[in-house]
Amino acid sequence: MSGNIYDQLREKAKHFHSYSLALDESTDVTDTAQLAIYVRGVDNNFEVTEELLSVIAMHGQTTAQEIFRQLCYSIEDAGSQWKGLAGITTDGAPSMTGRKNGLVALVQRKLEEEGVEDAIALHCIIHQQALCSKIMRFDNVMSDVVKIINHIRSRALKHRQFRDFLAEIESEYEDVLYFTEELNVLNKKLQGQDQLVSAAYDNVRAFSKKLVLWKAQLFQTNLCHFPACKALMDSGTTFSGEKYADTIGKLQEEFDQRFADFKTHRATFQIFADPFSFDVEDAPPVLQMELIDLQCNTDLKAKFREVSGKTVLGQFLRKLPPTFPELSRMFKRTMCLFGSTYLCEKLFSTMNFNKSKFRSRLKDEHLKAILRVSVASSLKPNVAQLCERKRCQVSGSKD
Repeated sequence: MSGNIYDQLREKAKHFHSYSLALDESTDVTDTAQLAIYVRGVDNNFEVTEELLSVIAMHGQTTAQEIFRQLCYSIEDAGSQWKGLAGITTDGAPSMTGRKNGLVALVQRKLEEEGVEDAIALHCIIHQQALCSKIMRFDNVMSDVVKIINHIRSRALKHRQFRDFLAEIESEYEDVLYFTEELNVLNKKLQGQDQLVSAAYDNVRAFSKKLVLWKAQLFQTNLCHFPACKALMDSGTTFSGEKYADTIGKLQEEFDQRFADFKTHRATFQIFADPFSFDVEDAPPVLQMELIDLQCNTDLKAKFREVSGKTVLGQFLRKLPPTFPELSRMFKRTMCLFGSTYLCEKLFSTMNFNKSKFRSRLKDEHLKAILRVSVASSLKPNVAQLCERKRCQVSGSKD
């Protein structure tokens, strides 16, 4: 079944106009480094295929050169062309993003040798968001909180006693709360399959603007968006809004610095998301004439306003006349971009479940086959075709 899915992927890859790659590396239960490579391709009809390209066990060194060698083999084995590579998204590790000898640098060098356009290199947006949160210096509080919560939840008796205690004092909450779930709204928005890179970056920009607003309000001791702080101040406790405004200001600065790679391509993302409202003067010269023609086409504008979400966006883009070749090309290259390595992380979770301490002898090829079938999204094994290839063993019968 795994081979059948891969054959389908190879067939689709032949028709990709543009494709993007997401790479990440993790270690399995036997301390073997596993390299996960996902591909997201867009054909001329704006059909998107997002599937696992390969899982490669790296028993030796995991240098950028070795990762690049494995990547080259995977691309060639799938029948893809380097000229179609539009983007590459990694976890930001030195072996991936090293300026001279990192994987991204080696890929860009290869594209230059092939005489094709550079690929857009992005650092996983979820990983960057997680790094931003580390600027919040609350270790002196959070370390104790985490220890207490883990102590309560790791022991059934302690947990039951704690819940009984909360009931006795008529607490507002009946159990231990994982407040990190409340703080993780942005992270959840960035996760998921078939995510458009423009939508992911919009979520980050929205959160950054909220930080600016919160900082200004805290300086004025306006706690309308901080009910817990307001309750604390109403109780008579001294509250310093400037202290927390400074912390939020540092977080906002960190967001601006961390997402610089996405900001570089902000204009492209905005044209892709809404080409009818983008200022033509800010567009790349190669797109300006076509963008003017598109914005003045009332029929296409009406059709665009009717669509909503990534599911039907492709339906609209398919209706673009051939008089918009550069815009069509840009839309395809942007539509195939990965904003994060979320799918790789999800794959590693599946890997840890399948290759556990109870199944640690699982061979590399068997693991790859299991994972390909487990995480397949748009491609499903053609069972009927597989059955036709099998020769039935007919037992002899006596007259």
